[in-house]
Amino acid sequence: MAAPAAAADGGGIQFSGAIGAGVVILGAGLGIGKIGASAVESMARQPEVAANINTAMIISAALIEGVTFFALIVCILRGAV
Repeated sequence: MAAPAAAADGGGIQFSGAIGAGVVILGAGLGIGKIGASAVESMARQPEVAANINTAMIISAALIEGVTFFALIVCILRGAV
């Protein structure tokens, strides 16, 4: 009885919004971590271009965070329906 009542109440949609938000956060964290690790490794190999690598890393991380923000908003709005 509880499963059909939850489905009729929209519980599945809210749950899918929460799962989507979790996947978005996980993907963004892994992506920004990979960018940071690669940038630090590149700066260690070529210290003379560290400023350029640092700038590219910050821009890339900001773009990932922007996309993550929009994806979270979509997941939250989808879960609130």
